[in-house]
Parts: sequence; structure tokens; C-alpha cells
Amino acid sequence: MQAKPIKTDRYLSIEDIQKHLQNVEYIIMAAPAPEHFKETPIHFTIFLNTKETLPEDVKNAVLEKFLDEQKIGKPSELMSQLMPIGFAISSAQDTPMPMLLVKKEDQRTIPFAPMYVMDFLADSDAFSQAKEKNLTGWSYSYE
Repeated sequence: MQAKPIKTDRYLSIEDIQKHLQNVEYIIMAAPAPEHFKETPIHFTIFLNTKETLPEDVKNAVLEKFLDEQKIGKPSELMSQLMPIGFAISSAQDTPMPMLLVKKEDQRTIPFAPMYVMDFLADSDAFSQAKEKNLTGWSYSYE
């Protein structure tokens, strides 16, 4: 079974993104990983509400805290850096969906804010809907 894309109605403007991110500490997203990653079936993305690059020791401490608190197993394929993040609105969702804007074309056409991102593959029984039902979900944590 393959995950279905989430239909978006529109994107937040830069001004709306700034308002939306007020008091947001982080966003965690879980989605099905590509099928050939059997040992790490969930694709996690953690969006930290900071425009600062984290020093290696701080990045490692933050990642370990997330893994422990969220009951996530050993990560693989870790990427962590500042990235442009857009926010999609869908009438089917309660909160805007954060989106990594990797393609230059997307960065030119979709409003975004820079956020520090940790993107990796792992396993977790706490996120079973991503691996068993091929669902994508995200959760906001507020200060």
C-alpha cells in the first residue's frame, strides 16, 4: 500500500507563517518511509522553530531528547540543517502542514520561513499509523 498525497487548497503567506509560528516550539511529522526501508519504516521530520544553525553537540542532545520522549528507535539517513519551510492549508486538516521546500522552483513560488530541520528514518510503535496504515500526520508543540 502506498501513501496518498495530501491535497492542499492554498499556502500560508509569509506574514501568516510568522503569525502561525508564534509560540510554536517545534512540529513533528511522521510519514511512511519508502518500502525498501524495512528496519526503519517511518520517515520523521522535526521542524524546530529557530532560524539558527545548531552546534553539533546541541543538535545531538535535541535529537536524543526527541528520540527518548517520542519513543523513536535508532535513526538512519539523518539530515539536519536550516531549510525553507512552506505551510499548506487543506480543508481536511486542522493545522497547516509543514513542507520541506527542496526544489528551487517551489522556493520561488511558495512562501516560506527558514526553520532548523532534522529529517530521518526510524521505527516507533508510538507512530503505528504511519507504518501500518500509510498515513502522514504532524503535531505542533507550543511554548
